Amino acid sequence: MFWCRTMHHSLVGFLIVSLGILTTLVHSKTDSDDVSALNVMFTSLNSPSKLSGWKSRGGDPCGDSWEGIQCSGSSVTQIKLSGLGLTGSLGYQLSNLKSVTYFDVSKNNLNNDIPYQLPPNTVNLDLSNNGFTGNVPYSISQMTKLQYLNLNHNKINGQLSDMFQKLTKLKTMDLSHNSISGNLPQSFSALKSLSTFHLQDNKFTGTLDVLAALPLKDLNVEDNEFTGWVPDSLEGIDNLETGGNSWSSGHAPRGKSSSAHEKGGGKKGMSGLAIALIVVASLVVLVLLLLLFSRKRSSPSSNFLDEEKGSRHRAFTPLSSQELSNHTIASIKKEFKETESLNSSGPIDIKTFQKAASMGYKPPPSNFSQSINDNQFASCLNPGRNTSVRAVAFSLTDLQTATGNFAPGRLIGEGSLGRVYRAKYPDGKVLAVKTIDLSLLQGAKPEDFSEIVTSISKVHHPNIAELAGYCAEQGHSMLIYEYFRNGSLHGFLHVADDYSKPLTWNTRVRIALGTARAVEYLHEVCSPSFIHKNIKSSNILLDNELNPCLCDYGLENFHHRTSQNLGVGYNAPECTKPPAYTMKSDVYSFGVVMLELLTGRKPFDSSRPKSEQCLVRWATPQLHDIDSLEKMVDPALRGLYPPKSVSRFADIIALCAQAEPEFRPPMSEVVQALVRLVQRSSMNLRDDITISSQMEDSDY
Repeated sequence: MFWCRTMHHSLVGFLIVSLGILTTLVHSKTDSDDVSALNVMFTSLNSPSKLSGWKSRGGDPCGDSWEGIQCSGSSVTQIKLSGLGLTGSLGYQLSNLKSVTYFDVSKNNLNNDIPYQLPPNTVNLDLSNNGFTGNVPYSISQMTKLQYLNLNHNKINGQLSDMFQKLTKLKTMDLSHNSISGNLPQSFSALKSLSTFHLQDNKFTGTLDVLAALPLKDLNVEDNEFTGWVPDSLEGIDNLETGGNSWSSGHAPRGKSSSAHEKGGGKKGMSGLAIALIVVASLVVLVLLLLLFSRKRSSPSSNFLDEEKGSRHRAFTPLSSQELSNHTIASIKKEFKETESLNSSGPIDIKTFQKAASMGYKPPPSNFSQSINDNQFASCLNPGRNTSVRAVAFSLTDLQTATGNFAPGRLIGEGSLGRVYRAKYPDGKVLAVKTIDLSLLQGAKPEDFSEIVTSISKVHHPNIAELAGYCAEQGHSMLIYEYFRNGSLHGFLHVADDYSKPLTWNTRVRIALGTARAVEYLHEVCSPSFIHKNIKSSNILLDNELNPCLCDYGLENFHHRTSQNLGVGYNAPECTKPPAYTMKSDVYSFGVVMLELLTGRKPFDSSRPKSEQCLVRWATPQLHDIDSLEKMVDPALRGLYPPKSVSRFADIIALCAQAEPEFRPPMSEVVQALVRLVQRSSMNLRDDITISSQMEDSDY
């Protein structure tokens, strides 16, 4: 009996201890993505012994209490490694740390660029007092929960991108003691919660106007190269430091303050004589301005070139396609007051514009509108959907004015079909005008251009640059599109300058997936389908968040009439003549674009050794060789990429760039392959994991 009781108690005790151990194991097992990110970080920090518990492979940061790591359940939530004398860099997997809200590696000896990807949900980010170089990474623009950002005392340089629109919760930002240059970006005006802002000891230029409406209580802009005047609204804040700049010494314009440059010496009242002189001078200036204005009106295009030259020195302000689209429609509503109200999210029926005249938008000719409304041409609209056309008829006169009479300074590109010009309107609206070479229309029916407008105006997809309008006057044929200030993928990859930022690996995958969805939509959703015939990196535009928008679609009839094929390096082997193009030819060209994203090389580069000049011939034999693949990756990535993701990306390229068209997959399979790559790599591409474009609900 005693033995039975003893055994009973021992068994109960064993079960309790076992249950406790099991419970500990269950609750302490750290999320695998967090472990992987910390493993990479440990290796990148040169595996310091002072980080007790840390490992380069595996381990349990939460259960084993790694140095500086705090967790909630199985997720790492805080990383505090300040003042430990750490060296090296932070690795490339920080974006996997999705539960981290506090990230502090300040007061160390870290160097190289700040990682392109950072913990996306961070509230407090402190990278100060290190040796970080390069630019402020674009990924910070997506950290919408950020409240505290400290990058002071580093070696950060270059200009700030206009990327702060989403940081509405940011309360403190310290960029002081770096070498950041250029004007303050316009998106600073979106920092509605910012109370402490330190910019001292940099190379900033321009004015402080963009800060005027912020709720600042502590502002330090000392020792920069600012000019102009400190806005009146900033003069009354609790702590203001403005010394060591090039403030204007003259009388401040209305709404400005001139006291910034007078601090320390006191403010003096103006004498009556000084006031009288200012009044007289103002009258003289006013008369001169009136004379100048009247002279300018007689030649409205004369100031476009000057404006264009000046714009090169302005702060970069990306404009998303949606913003431009909404702005365009708002302008149309204002000009056509007598017409019925328009829904800004709905299509614009061309019949509306036959009822009213406008200075900005001219109703199309009667025969042109007839072909538009016949609805007998290619359509991507589902049965039963509204089939009205969104494209607006622009007058030739207005386009000439907006482009400075198609001045060379407004030329932004030139292709096989014609030139593209930048059109700017007085209300700030900017569009891209594509002129169609009239010689390409020889032998064609007059209504061919209207058919093309009809066809492409019905294409609506998030990754396709939509047609905003057209012009068919006096023998001119033009297509008007939204204007993308970020330019093209070709520019990002191949036309780098001192202010360019290399695209992160995740961004490159997102660009590939978005472009693939656009081509899939043209091939497999539209009926009749489109063969693009001109897929290349210069026809992939990037919006303000670097999402891709495919352009130059729906012009295959023009390409068919030309003897020109795609740019060197994009042509599929079977495309010796334009009529030979098929959907599989588009797939090949897309594979070449993926190669550009992978390697950073041009499709054809005569400056390289002969064996490396043709990108496809050089790269495809090496796509399945791990060692060779590592050497092929774009050096601009600086090794910051997941090797498995790159390998899978290369596998997709190999399928698309096959010499035999019958072996290339349809675009829907390419989309699925890229989606699987994203899922297996645990990438954070926001909505990019949607199954395919066929599942999205657009206006088709």
